[in-house]
Amino acid sequence: MKTAIAIGGAASGRARDFEPAARFVVEAERLGVDAVWSAEAWGQDAVAPLAFVAARTTRILVGTGIMQISARTPSMTAMTALTLAALSNGRFMLGLGASGPQVVEGLQGRPFAHPLGRMRETIEIVRLAFRGEKLEYRGRHHEMPLAGGEGKALRLSQPANPSIPIYLATLTPKALELTGELADGWLGTSFTPDHADAHLRYIAAGAKKAGRKLSDVAICVSGWIGFGDDVERMVERLRPSLAFTLGAMGSPKTNFYNEAYRRGGFEDAAIEVQRLWVEGKREEAASRVPAEMVTQAALLGPEKAVRERIRRYRDAGVTMLRLDPLGSKLTERLDTLGRAVELVREECR
Repeated sequence: MKTAIAIGGAASGRARDFEPAARFVVEAERLGVDAVWSAEAWGQDAVAPLAFVAARTTRILVGTGIMQISARTPSMTAMTALTLAALSNGRFMLGLGASGPQVVEGLQGRPFAHPLGRMRETIEIVRLAFRGEKLEYRGRHHEMPLAGGEGKALRLSQPANPSIPIYLATLTPKALELTGELADGWLGTSFTPDHADAHLRYIAAGAKKAGRKLSDVAICVSGWIGFGDDVERMVERLRPSLAFTLGAMGSPKTNFYNEAYRRGGFEDAAIEVQRLWVEGKREEAASRVPAEMVTQAALLGPEKAVRERIRRYRDAGVTMLRLDPLGSKLTERLDTLGRAVELVREECR
């Protein structure tokens, strides 16, 4: 099982100084972390920070986690991916996601309808470009070149690179099946190894449809990690983050993260936390996040307990564990990360 970290996210745009994030990645590489994923929501984009840290590193894999398919045309997505792969000397991984209606319609001004069809067409066009073929495509959502216009089918002027892996960040059952069918890997959130089947059975079904196995799809999931005997204190610290996910990462009608936690055994709590969040009762919403939900989505406690959680993720089929180390200072987070990387190495030899 490999290790990874993430930078960026919904709140990342508040920080004008990117140097701490860059230093975090540089030090993570020194500690032996295998990959870094750059997030994109409504703050920083996923691409520019990744190019910055790629220039500061030499070994660590760099991936978009994720690029929103509604924010770019498929051809521009392919151009960007090929460019980042060249800039990073072959270390780039393309992570794609459909996002949700709140961001797509509210921020991008695009209709969210038919996300699976748009994702399938995006992947097909991107792979045409990766193979160095002319971008000639007729789909429901994308047409290249545009009929009746003056354009002609073009081949990108960059060298072909069909080896760039495509990861999908998906959460609904049908989207997870699409991941199993088409993607090289899955970027999982709202995941607990205790209820891995809530996600992985759908990926396995999609893989079977394409004549593949679940083991053919890289499984990358995230988890907070913190060491110490006072697990209750760590749980209290993380409750607001989970409440934000359950209540704010989507519209009141459509929140894929919330739905995933419901499938994972927390239906009543997920519904209640979302209701309170939408009503503006955010502190109360955080207080209603079950401690069990936090501990199942994390690796918390003394070293023995953390080792057991690492084995849980490993045995669930996770191939890359995206670690979010606790700590109020960068040095504290790096100390926790370094300790975690060593434990993963020891438990997953």
